[in-house]
Amino acid sequence: MSSHRKLRVRELLLREIGEAIRRAIPVQQSGLFTVNDVQLSADLRQARVLVGFFGTVEQEKGALKLLTTLRVRIQDHVAQTVVLKFTPKLRFELDDSIERGNRVLRIIEDIEDAGPAKA
Repeated sequence: MSSHRKLRVRELLLREIGEAIRRAIPVQQSGLFTVNDVQLSADLRQARVLVGFFGTVEQEKGALKLLTTLRVRIQDHVAQTVVLKFTPKLRFELDDSIERGNRVLRIIEDIEDAGPAKA
């Protein structure tokens, strides 16, 4: 399969999954979700959806459970809006890459604040 086609399908799924989440889950109930990435299997039958989350600690606890519960509804929306031979089975995972990036930036700032090491 051409990588160009896989890239186009990935971008389309990214947009439509985000739209489905926006429609299915009110922000007041669960906080704000962002779809950061969609990783597809070679045959396009499996999709690993990496989502970011902004909200309270209580909302975060139930966020992934809520997405897993609504997976079928989100998958149905994708099946109706994206024309593919097979609709990929979605698997949601929380993406903590932004948090890890912020932690790295804080470490770099701490090192810069400490100044050069004297030998």
